[in-house]
Amino acid sequence: MRLTTKGRYAVTAMLDLAFHSQVKPVTLTDIAARQTISLSYLEQLFARLRRANMVKGIRGPGGGYTLAGKILKINIADIIAAVDEPIDATKCGGEANCQNEKACLTHDLWMGLSDQIREYLKGITLEQLLDKHQIQETAKRQSQDAQIITLHKNTDQTPIFNDLL
Repeated sequence: MRLTTKGRYAVTAMLDLAFHSQVKPVTLTDIAARQTISLSYLEQLFARLRRANMVKGIRGPGGGYTLAGKILKINIADIIAAVDEPIDATKCGGEANCQNEKACLTHDLWMGLSDQIREYLKGITLEQLLDKHQIQETAKRQSQDAQIITLHKNTDQTPIFNDLL
């Protein structure tokens, strides 16, 4: 089974949101900067996450996104499913038409693996991930790195404005 960037980015963005939205709503621009994910790609993912009632948008100044539910209730399998990412180790998509429109010799093996992966991911919540010290430290580092990059970009632009004056 191979999880595409859609599933990986959705989980990463939701974990970032869970960490940072504890204080205030989080903008997609901030998530994009911290996680080096394209803003337009995040907008597409969050449209799906919003339709699945996993996140809610808050408009206006100071707006952004927050989780729509409690972090102890949001599991990784549900996040992946919300962005239409299949958890499937078969080559037939679970249709049992792998070989001449019938199940192949190893169909049940790969279906069993898919079920195990799905159950494993259902058993992991955002809360469990946020409780890990390493994840908290990584999130803090990413915030600092994103601030440094933003400051650096703003510093690079200052001479241009001075030259115009």
